[in-house]
Order: sequence, then C-alpha cells, then structure tokens
Amino acid sequence: MRHRIAGKKLGRPTDQRVALLRTLVFDLIRHERLITTEAKATETRRSAERLITHGKKGTLHHRRLALAQMPNEQTVRKVFDQLAPRYENRSGGYTRIIKLGSRKGDAAHMALIELV
Repeated sequence: MRHRIAGKKLGRPTDQRVALLRTLVFDLIRHERLITTEAKATETRRSAERLITHGKKGTLHHRRLALAQMPNEQTVRKVFDQLAPRYENRSGGYTRIIKLGSRKGDAAHMALIELV
C-alpha cells in the first residue's frame, strides 16, 4: 500500500533525485520554461509552486525556507522580487504542463513545463 507516500523516486537514489529536482527548478525559474519528461515535470511542479508560495509570503522565515530548498541566492531573489508580485492575486497553479508526445530515442513521454 502506498498510503501517505508523496512524490516519485524517478529511478534514482535520494541524493541524485534531490540534486536533479533542484536543478530543474533552478532552470525553470531562470528560463521560465523547460522541456523534460512528464514524470520529472510533475515533480518539478511541486517544488516550484512551493518555492513561489514562499516568495508570496515574503517574510524572512519564508526566505530562509526558500534558501534551504534552493541554495542559489539569485534564484531566490528572482522569486521574491519578480515572481511573487506577478502571482500576488493567484491562489496557486503557477505552472502549466503541456504534453508534447514521445521522444524519438526511447519513447519517453515529454512535456513542456512553464510559468503561467
């Protein structure tokens, strides 16, 4: 039974999975769109939306929580200074996932994730 188990393992050990998701969230916030597999896109969505919610709250505590999740100060600064005011009146759903079809090499389901 999988009760109360959140998230996918993505076929990686924990440290590699955490590093992968940090990199994906970093690239998503930096470029505001990203092409990856559907499974990675859904996991990236969870982390990115949590980070943007911290940015909307804007307190020192939430900035430190964001830095713990994403230890890149410039990215966190962009979230708090640019993205948080953009999503001020939005109560969630800051990202959009568009399915693109299968990748030619291994038939993996690809998706485009972007900030709304």
